[in-house]
Amino acid sequence: MVTPEELSSLALALPEAHERPAWGRTCFRVKDKIFASMSPDGVEVAIKVAEDERLALVAGDPDTFSVPPHYQNWGMVVAQLDSVQADELGELLTEAWRMTAPKRLLAAFDAG
Repeated sequence: MVTPEELSSLALALPEAHERPAWGRTCFRVKDKIFASMSPDGVEVAIKVAEDERLALVAGDPDTFSVPPHYQNWGMVVAQLDSVQADELGELLTEAWRMTAPKRLLAAFDAG
């Protein structure tokens, strides 16, 4: 289980990540591009993922991960905060950030 506060801490720990609301959701961004967004009620988070990862997550744990119709074309998976593990969520957020961050920021992050 992950609380909304823990989710924010995990997301904002990534380099140059910031929070800005959109569509009533708390959106986590890097260079103003969204890599994750939390629902207004703090129950779930939509995370940017590669298609193969999205399919694997939903198939492996459909109680935790889903792809609602409005996310079908957005390359995101929805995770339920009451059942996702913090370490897995941290890995997913890091990968989402990596998919979204500019190359120079990735290079600096990878360099250490």
